[in-house]
Amino acid sequence: MTAAATTADLELIKRIIPHRYPFLLIDKVRDVVINESCVGIKCVTNTEPHFQGHFPDMPIMPGVMIIEAMAQTSGVLVGLSMDLVDKQAKVFFMGVDAVKFRRKVVPGDVLELHVKALRGGGKVWKFEGKAMVDGELATEATFTAMFDLPK
Repeated sequence: MTAAATTADLELIKRIIPHRYPFLLIDKVRDVVINESCVGIKCVTNTEPHFQGHFPDMPIMPGVMIIEAMAQTSGVLVGLSMDLVDKQAKVFFMGVDAVKFRRKVVPGDVLELHVKALRGGGKVWKFEGKAMVDGELATEATFTAMFDLPK
């Protein structure tokens, strides 16, 4: 698949971003609009390692993991937008702002990670992210990332 893809399955995601289990936090990406937006999907399961300690009697997905899942979703958007499939580009956070946690995310939830590019096209991109569960806002943030593009 190339930059014209409108969806990304797990195999394509792994060809775009370097993350692997247990830190690959998205299962698929859909509704890709090149250079603009997409929706990542994370099926939250009780077997994920962070639930052993956060919290054993009431498993809640850590907020930082939700933000990381948004960032991974945006990495796929940039990878498809800039034709970075199989090019081993790296992504680095530069900033996270205006974070709000509105709802717990727990095993059994399907997390929809709506990311929208606010600025981009080169090495530095800025995004707006909203994590939703069953149509309800769970987390929102704006974040900036730098892409270490292959030469």
